[in-house]
Amino acid sequence: MTHADESTAATTIPEEHRADVETLWEYHNMHHELRPCDVGIGLGSHDLGVAIIATDLYHRGLYPLLVFTGANAPTTVERFPRGEAVHYAEYANEHGVPTDAILVETKATNTQQNFELTRALLNERGITVGSAVVLSRPYQQRRAYATAKKLWPEIEIICASKPLSLDEYVRGIGDVNKVISMLVGDTQRIHLYAERGFAIPQEVPLDVDSAYERLVEARFTSRLL
Repeated sequence: MTHADESTAATTIPEEHRADVETLWEYHNMHHELRPCDVGIGLGSHDLGVAIIATDLYHRGLYPLLVFTGANAPTTVERFPRGEAVHYAEYANEHGVPTDAILVETKATNTQQNFELTRALLNERGITVGSAVVLSRPYQQRRAYATAKKLWPEIEIICASKPLSLDEYVRGIGDVNKVISMLVGDTQRIHLYAERGFAIPQEVPLDVDSAYERLVEARFTSRLL
């Protein structure tokens, strides 16, 4: 196999799993209609696309203030050695978002802390918000929404991600197994986090549960708890 073949294989969804992967991908997209909100909240991760869409929506007038939140995880420390939120803020600033329109929260290591610490930071600054656009990886939208509504129920939450098709996203990440495993892991967390009181319950259709189970059987399990 040539290097080009190996690269293509690494970013091609296996046909036997495509329908199930597409089912999970579609489920996690909240399909919210964007409208102006009080603040944008960019959730740290390995995906610079969060900073890209956060910056784009700021310039489109969706919010006057942008908070980036996130420390590091084992999957991000190499790419973002100074911390996820710091690198996101640098990207936004380099692409025209004024420094005084950006707040940076550097301690959160999970989605629950993203919202808890962002809320605390805004409170410390005397900033009251009634609505937020939450920027995340595409497959994190539903979990982010469920977590935010549990921890911050009084504000309106609108979810957004960099608009990409599933195949575009896989090519951008460069590792199809990682993306599928992340989708599987986030689907498990929809159930588990609601049961543990970390998030509000979300309806999970039968076809989503069935797709999840088949992908677990296919050993896309590296992100399961």
